[in-house]
Amino acid sequence: MNHLEIKSALLEKCHLHIANRRTKVENVISDIMESLEDETKSSAGDKHETGRAMLQIDREQAGEQLKEIGKIEEALSKVDIKVKSDYVRLGSVVHTTTNRFFIAVSAGEIKVDGRPFYAVALSSPMGQLLLGKKKGDVVRFRESDITITSVY
Repeated sequence: MNHLEIKSALLEKCHLHIANRRTKVENVISDIMESLEDETKSSAGDKHETGRAMLQIDREQAGEQLKEIGKIEEALSKVDIKVKSDYVRLGSVVHTTTNRFFIAVSAGEIKVDGRPFYAVALSSPMGQLLLGKKKGDVVRFRESDITITSVY
């Protein structure tokens, strides 16, 4: 695979990761709404009110997760894999002496062409450490020196 194909595959897998997260949270919200309807049908009382309050809290938390996913989706939409740069930026693939990174969103390990890459957000500690660096630069992470061997 050439560099653009690798970046394209990584970006697609990041989109899938975020879409799966969205689906899970939407399913949780749907389940909560169904439980709220069931609670409404049951009789009144302290137990009933406590159950409804707990479900409302769960729904609010799931709503916050959905907002966060929206922000991640927005960040992912700004990733331009076609831009070529010698310096690490959003959308870069960075090979180091220890790992391969895709600077986009935090999506963990992604395998492309049988090789592991770590999708990290620009705002993550590793993303911030690599930002603006180029091939040959050395960064220190968790008391280890890491050399950048390639940026594309």
